[in-house]
Amino acid sequence: MRCDLHVHTDRSGMCTVPVARRFCKESYNDPLDVYHRLKECGMDLVTVTDHDSIDAAECLRRFPDFFLSEEVTCTMPSGTEIHAGVYDITERDHIELQRRQNDVPSLLAYLRERGLLFAINHVFSALTGRRTDADFALFEEFFPAMETINGQLLPACNREAVALCARWQKIPLGGSDSHTLAELGRAFTEAPGARTKGEFLAALKAGWARARGRSGGYWQLTRAVWNISAHLPEQYWWGFLLAPLAGVIPFVTLGSCLQDLAFARFWSWRLSGQAGNLPHFPTSPARIRTSSRW
Repeated sequence: MRCDLHVHTDRSGMCTVPVARRFCKESYNDPLDVYHRLKECGMDLVTVTDHDSIDAAECLRRFPDFFLSEEVTCTMPSGTEIHAGVYDITERDHIELQRRQNDVPSLLAYLRERGLLFAINHVFSALTGRRTDADFALFEEFFPAMETINGQLLPACNREAVALCARWQKIPLGGSDSHTLAELGRAFTEAPGARTKGEFLAALKAGWARARGRSGGYWQLTRAVWNISAHLPEQYWWGFLLAPLAGVIPFVTLGSCLQDLAFARFWSWRLSGQAGNLPHFPTSPARIRTSSRW
């Protein structure tokens, strides 16, 4: 069975790009359009991972092949920000995840107690800003899964994630990270032999999943941003006034790609030099009682 484990809809809120976050959404995908497009792409199961939101579930919960997930924005003890994918959750889980998103030890304890599968997303991307050694120590010690194929990232960034996932013996996951309909299903997670939603999720937790699909690229990212910006005139009467700025998008996405490459190369070099000497996560063992193994 196949499922794209990183999908956004128009319930993901405003984008995170400075200035643009004041008027541009993260995605303009209608949840029902997302569902039908994913089925056309050959996905056996469907989930959405909106940023800190489960609002898309309202119109998708009636489908038996749908399960609810979320991409949680977390503030690390170091002060940095990460995106964590959490899969097959309930509305109650969502409330608790949001309540604990700025207290990572408490968040991890809750995820463990509930037996939920969770992953660090786009680990070798500068999308959410800087990283520290302590961040990677936490990923290694407590996160059971890692996104190794992100359909928006450059191949070099995904290759580093694949290598790190193998070295740390994490569960590899794949997802398109699509913010437009065109990229849906570009990357996905496959569980060979699974025949039901329950078997698929059990296979993921057991580490039998395989990340599949394609990485992104400069032109693919540029087209995606163009597609998103094309919705602004529909959202605001003055949106057409921003049309001349479309010519700047290729330069913005080029800068983003170069930043990701530099980020991936630096942390790949730094982690390979650590050779298992990353600092221990600074928290009381009483707050997180289990290891990263299921």
